[in-house]
Amino acid sequence: MKLVPLSDRVVLKQLKAEETTASGIVLPGQAKEKPQQAEVIAVGPGGVVDGKEVVMNVKVGQKVIYSKYAGTDVKLGEDEYTVVRQNDILAIVEED
Repeated sequence: MKLVPLSDRVVLKQLKAEETTASGIVLPGQAKEKPQQAEVIAVGPGGVVDGKEVVMNVKVGQKVIYSKYAGTDVKLGEDEYTVVRQNDILAIVEED
């Protein structure tokens, strides 16, 4: 099975959450926050949304940062994904 997003939606797979703080303190399960970094798995076609033309600016394979409480969590088999609108993506992470 695979997810195919519609309109201006993007399917994200969360990157692994940090398990220790910068100072080396190990975080218990409930203290870990939902990571805001993810990899783009699939991108919708864009089109007209709310009367405005939407051009998709992200591509499959890119790493992005998205709004903390954005999107809908979906479990497909053993994998978990988040489906967000493109405008919930705040930045693309580029490696130097």
